[in-house]
Amino acid sequence: MKALVYTATQQTEFREEPEPQRADGEALVRIDAVGICGSDMHAWHGHDARRVPPMILGHEACGTVLEGRNPGERVVLNPLVTCGVCRYCVEGRSNLCPSRDLIGMRRPGAFSERIAIPERNLIPVPEGMDPAHAALTEPCATAWHALALAARSAWRPLAETRALVIGGGSVGLLGGLILKAWGVAELRLAETNALRRETAAAAGLAVFDPLSAPAEAASFDLVLDAVGMTATRRAAIEAVTPGGVVAHVGLQEAGGDFDARTLTLSEITFVGVYTYTEADLRASLAALHDGRLGTLDWIDRRALADGGRAFEDLDAGRTSAAKVILKP
Repeated sequence: MKALVYTATQQTEFREEPEPQRADGEALVRIDAVGICGSDMHAWHGHDARRVPPMILGHEACGTVLEGRNPGERVVLNPLVTCGVCRYCVEGRSNLCPSRDLIGMRRPGAFSERIAIPERNLIPVPEGMDPAHAALTEPCATAWHALALAARSAWRPLAETRALVIGGGSVGLLGGLILKAWGVAELRLAETNALRRETAAAAGLAVFDPLSAPAEAASFDLVLDAVGMTATRRAAIEAVTPGGVVAHVGLQEAGGDFDARTLTLSEITFVGVYTYTEADLRASLAALHDGRLGTLDWIDRRALADGGRAFEDLDAGRTSAAKVILKP
């Protein structure tokens, strides 16, 4: 089969790869659409020791079952492969499973024509849904999970909340659209890339450039950091009100300073967020399908064979799309 393979730092190759072999309890799925994630970019830059080339990356996928219990069924892939029996899996928090793995990390990913994946990781796609829209389920679930945790920690209801989203990639943009759909009182989105600001504005969000006009200090009850750099963590803590909530979902930088003193003195709740649960995936898929999150016309559709150029364009900031979707 054909696959886009990460071969070395900032290098990919579209080439023939061995057919995936289906193990017991697994399905063989034809990939119909797959998104490029920020973590794929992180690996492409050589910054992720867990993703060792040569590796087929990609985990934001929609496909069609070829072999398994339900041949012909269109499905979204839950990329988290977990044990299913530990306390976290049993409690419905499988994203915290100590033995979790992820397709496109140590297991072959979805930048390919076909993939083998456990049957329990398949979620049926609503009839007639665009595969490219269904492929947004994973990043949408990441934002959904983050905001659900943040809302649980918030002092006031969303209808009385002023919110800030940092980052206009797919998680940030979808986070803004989710907050809007949930009825947040006021929302602003910070994005440094002018093309992405245009995209977010076209999607109906109030956007600004934090480099030229930083967010007002201590002014937002809820802040979603969808970037995860030292600078954005600092900006989030500066922007949140005393008693407010910061949801930290981005993973671009692990190190850097952290203002724990301000968090303590101002009783700010800082919520670390990792991926999603199956419930978040299913809720996100339904919201993407029924129109609650808008027309979703801000994606950039390309052929998998052109994936190498897509990585380069994303790295150079040459695309206005919040998400590039590849089609094998």
